[in-house]
Amino acid sequence: MEDCIKKLEASGDYKVIRRFNPVEQYQADNGCEKRIGIFLDTETTGLDFSDEAIIELAMVPFEFDSDGNIYRILPEYNALQDPGMPIPKLATEITGITDEMVVGQAIDKEQVAKMLSEAAIVIAHNARFDRPFVENFMSEFQDISWACSIADVNWNAEGFEGVKLEFLAYKYGFFFEGHRASIDCQAGIELLNQDLPKSGDKVLKRLLESARRTDVRLWAEGAPFEKKDDLKKRGYRWSPGGTGKRKAWYRDLDEALLSDEMIYLNDHIYTRAIAELPMDRFNAKQRYSNRI
Repeated sequence: MEDCIKKLEASGDYKVIRRFNPVEQYQADNGCEKRIGIFLDTETTGLDFSDEAIIELAMVPFEFDSDGNIYRILPEYNALQDPGMPIPKLATEITGITDEMVVGQAIDKEQVAKMLSEAAIVIAHNARFDRPFVENFMSEFQDISWACSIADVNWNAEGFEGVKLEFLAYKYGFFFEGHRASIDCQAGIELLNQDLPKSGDKVLKRLLESARRTDVRLWAEGAPFEKKDDLKKRGYRWSPGGTGKRKAWYRDLDEALLSDEMIYLNDHIYTRAIAELPMDRFNAKQRYSNRI
């Protein structure tokens, strides 16, 4: 089989990808200081954390160092959760989780809290989705740093045209049976262990560097209505207000880019000079949370 693969790939007309098999250890222990990260994934009944519920939670802890090297994969936690409501047909089609599978099932909150207490960071592939769901489920998820293996790695700058986990796995030569929480986490850790093609850095190293930054949520209050399309193209999102939140366009950006962004707004959006705009500063403890 290996000879066939070599011949196929040597022809230049084929690329062979391999099934991913979970790994127990990536690098041997070299005595360096290590911390514990947790790769997390949820399966849910829908997309809105305020109306929908978690039906599966997986947490796979792993050892890492400050340079982004990964060592042992530690015992994982995976559990189904009865949402107290029928699972929508679409959710079952995507995840394979049925009403019968979750009846009487419950996530062990004590076990989850214990794992979080031993970890330095939680990572998810689309933390903007997963974090609000788990924070709504358990307050312990509010008190730990978070990172996102989509948003905290500049995949586009490294030559990737997509960010879905299955696509990135394919580009790195492996595939997996997705849309169940545990295997998604294991494949996510495999992705973190890869080298980026242009910079040569480990994916995890680049993610950790990005997670350490301070961000600003800049609120373009009072922006003219006719400028909404320009704001959208610039990466702004609309906040409809309510429950103590501002009603305005906003954008999250690195604090170092704030001065340039104010220049853009004054030159292209506002009809009169704006010296200051409301803003919220946040770091990995708040990033991707709906509490900002």
